Amino acid sequence: MPMQLDGKSKLLRIFIGEIDKIGHTPLYEAIVKAGRKEGIAGATVLRGILSYGASTRIHTARFIDISEDLPIVIEMVDTDEKIEKFLPVVQSLFEQCGRGGLITTEQVNVLYYRPKK
Repeated sequence: MPMQLDGKSKLLRIFIGEIDKIGHTPLYEAIVKAGRKEGIAGATVLRGILSYGASTRIHTARFIDISEDLPIVIEMVDTDEKIEKFLPVVQSLFEQCGRGGLITTEQVNVLYYRPKK
């Protein structure tokens, strides 16, 4: 049965670097697969072209200054309860990776969520 998600929900947004890995697996892939295993309603991985974070180091996709560590943003949406239950899993994956990042949440209102026919 397809997941249902309507109205008040929570958005989990995770900021990491493209080179972040657990073993040979990209951290973003490990997080998305863990989310699917935990039944999170949806996830999207976005690759950025310019960023900086706690280290204040600029990461850019400019041709002259190609970065090997472009920003990655993972967005996941589900109910408050499911996102809160999933946060320790994400934190554990961060610890396994051993690199920095940022995790945020915010309340969102899901207007439409349906599978393809």
